[in-house]
Amino acid sequence: NKHKPWIETEYQGIVMENDNTVLLNPPLFALDKDAPLHYAGEICGFRVHNGPTGSSSVQFEAVVLDRSTGEGLVRSKEPLDCESQREHSFTIQAYDCGEGPDGVNSKKSHKATVHVRVNDVNEFSPVFVERRYEASVPEGRLFDRIVRVEALDADCSPQYSQICFYDIITPSVPFVIDNDGNIKNTEPLDSKRQRVHTFWVTAFDCGKNRAQADAQVVVTVKPSCKPGWIGWSKRVEYTPGSGSIPLFPSLHLETCEETVWNIQATVELQTGHIGKGCDRDSYSDRSVRRLCGAVRGEVDLLPPPSPAANWTSALPTLPSSDSSLVFSFNGSTHVAVVPDSIAAAVSGDHFTLQLWMRRGGINTQPPTNQARGNRREEETIVCSTVKNDDSFSHYSLSVHGCRLSLFYWPDVSAARPVKFLWKLEQVCDSEWHHLSLSVQFPSVTLYVDGVTFDPALIHDNGVIPNPAPRQRLVIGACWGKDTGKYVGGYRGLLSGVTVRPGSVEPHSVVECLYACREGLDFGDLETLGSGMKVHVNPSQSALVLEGDDIESFNRAVQQVTYRNSLRFATPGVRPLKLTTSLRCFNEESCLTLRQLEGYLVVLQPDAPQISLSGVGPHLARPAPEFEGPRGVPLFPELRIVCSLSHAVNTAAQGMEGGGEPANTLMSDAVAHTLDGCEVQPLGEELNPEREELLVDMDALRERGLEIINTTAYIAITGAESISVYEDVLRSVRYRLAKGSARFERRFRLSCSEMNGRYTSNELTLEVNFLHSLDSLYHPSHLLASQQQFLHPSHHSGELSGHTLPNPHRNSVVPGAATVIIMVCVGFLVVMVIMGVFRIRSIHRRGEGARGGSKEDSGQWDDSALTIIVNPMESYESRMGISADTEGEGEEDEEVVESPDNDDQRIIIKKEGRDGNPRRY
Repeated sequence: NKHKPWIETEYQGIVMENDNTVLLNPPLFALDKDAPLHYAGEICGFRVHNGPTGSSSVQFEAVVLDRSTGEGLVRSKEPLDCESQREHSFTIQAYDCGEGPDGVNSKKSHKATVHVRVNDVNEFSPVFVERRYEASVPEGRLFDRIVRVEALDADCSPQYSQICFYDIITPSVPFVIDNDGNIKNTEPLDSKRQRVHTFWVTAFDCGKNRAQADAQVVVTVKPSCKPGWIGWSKRVEYTPGSGSIPLFPSLHLETCEETVWNIQATVELQTGHIGKGCDRDSYSDRSVRRLCGAVRGEVDLLPPPSPAANWTSALPTLPSSDSSLVFSFNGSTHVAVVPDSIAAAVSGDHFTLQLWMRRGGINTQPPTNQARGNRREEETIVCSTVKNDDSFSHYSLSVHGCRLSLFYWPDVSAARPVKFLWKLEQVCDSEWHHLSLSVQFPSVTLYVDGVTFDPALIHDNGVIPNPAPRQRLVIGACWGKDTGKYVGGYRGLLSGVTVRPGSVEPHSVVECLYACREGLDFGDLETLGSGMKVHVNPSQSALVLEGDDIESFNRAVQQVTYRNSLRFATPGVRPLKLTTSLRCFNEESCLTLRQLEGYLVVLQPDAPQISLSGVGPHLARPAPEFEGPRGVPLFPELRIVCSLSHAVNTAAQGMEGGGEPANTLMSDAVAHTLDGCEVQPLGEELNPEREELLVDMDALRERGLEIINTTAYIAITGAESISVYEDVLRSVRYRLAKGSARFERRFRLSCSEMNGRYTSNELTLEVNFLHSLDSLYHPSHLLASQQQFLHPSHHSGELSGHTLPNPHRNSVVPGAATVIIMVCVGFLVVMVIMGVFRIRSIHRRGEGARGGSKEDSGQWDDSALTIIVNPMESYESRMGISADTEGEGEEDEEVVESPDNDDQRIIIKKEGRDGNPRRY
């Protein structure tokens, strides 16, 4: 027995479930080189050892079928179950019969590994996870999946454990099922025809075993439900002065019982067509600066064209709904050269430059291959060289593509220039934007639409222009080396370009200048439900709501409001958009809502009634009072009242009645702020050598008001309250030079608010100057005075107009007055005698003979008698002194024809015995 038995090193075996014979590959044979010796070359047995798990050897055994050939068999001690263990591994070893019958000196082979796989038998049937499946769907729709059924198989192999297909065993139902168990309808369901559909389904595994028990499916058809927003109103009306109003008071979202876990809605208000992007104050830019509390001293570089500001007269202007003047620049010929006197007022290295800008259709990026430092495509907005004590500084503000640059040269003769660059989308989006540049060199702060932006780049190697050492300020371009030509022309619109030297503007003032007076808002944040978020962009043109609860979301949507703090809002249409996005647990069947579009209509506001009163149509004062150093106040008891209609007050403030003072009706002081009043002499303009209108300049400066005083009118401008304008206008005085013999002068007063959008009534005042005979005395004009009283008809014509071109024609001396009085007394005696004679003739001749007698042709007319005698009697009774008429007997007919007008009556003042003047 020299050799050990030999077997294969590894065997693969298969055994059927519920069987014990293992089929090995290769077959089990043990060989021994000692064969054919008896005992030594025979195989007596196989031993089974534990496998890697240590337990498989217990279940298997190996037996010898033929001792001479070494054939063996591996079998399990008991039937195997694939569901409990599918694979088994163990080792096997063969040994020979040794050297004798008793197996002495038996030799063993090496150990071989045996892998046994248990083949599955389709012994289990599919079983449904649930016995009953329920679902509900709205009617009238086809669904990709209504409900999914699921069955499981307990077999261990993929062949018998998988469900190959499902089947609906109930006939004639409008449903189908796929191999994955998804059930859908084949036609739209109708709840009226059949409310509940019940049917049965079964399942088959891949061994064609049918489910032990079928499953029941119940589908409930719900009445029609359209998902979306319910209560949407396409048109929303807003009455100016209403404050804030809800845009969607009855809006709510219907999801038709679809489970959603996130809702997001965006409300957009489009106001790009309103002025400069939204409804702002309708006052002038200067008035808005005052209302926002800006520091005074700004200089308007683009003022409205006027004789005093003629450098903007050649620029084309565009209409604007916010009462500001918009100037257009074409990049070549449109340039505004500010006078040196104005440019000198804005010198210094501390200043604030503010402007409204809209690029004209330039919304593309600059070419990428453009050479660095090429200024040919730069557009210059402001280019300035200013004198600072003994040196000159230069700066220019330019745009280039989507970049804004400030080139600053603190000292043209010494220091190096610095260039600040900002890359901004606002520069090239062709929309209105407000720019505020505060320079405190070397610090520069830029505000765009009230938001601060830091420079993207600061360097000192920019292209150096040609700033000649002289004062110069240009808007819309910059000068080149040839001073007669301009380069870098700006293309677009500009408005409200102002510079204020000195300290920079506070951020709060910049925000106020830009702030929209209209926009979207949220009513009450305290009512916002848990999990809800609300966000409003800085311009308040877009509002975003986000939440996960439908009920809380519906309450939040109803709190979205539109507010407009302007009492006199710009009327017109503001388009509205509502965009909604939903996220569901089942993204495949999640709802998709279309975008809703509507519009907000701002109605025409009721015009305020600005009423001027308290000033009589006539103002009569002695002439010496007008000749005093302070003159005479024209409107000492002026009252200004601003009222609105009852309907607007009821809607806005809950008050009753209209026509009350503005401070009673309105709590918003800006809404009733006057911005200008004008006093204009009617007829001929003021003669600066003889007359003038005086205004308290200290009071104007204290209140920040401005005045334009010419011979044609006085204009007081600036946004201020009604009470301030009342005080200022009450201080307006009219003064005459001494010896100016005027008899009347007429003035007209009017006021306006919101940059002339609403005007008051025109108040006309006639000023009468009362002259005394003593005040008209001048000894060198006796002859002229005598001629004047000897020609009453001519004098009467002058009085009718209350103007005397020659002031000395009214001169009277005491001698002439005595002569006139004596003539009048004699004339009265003659008249009395003639009257007595006439009465006697009536009694003798009777009424008929008296009417046709030729002898009566020389008698006096009744009307002439009445007009001449009665005024003298009434005049003497009032004055208590002797006076004469203004004509002789031979001119009575002309006096009779002159109209009897109280306004043309001259009242004579004379010193009394006590020396005190008397006024009549």
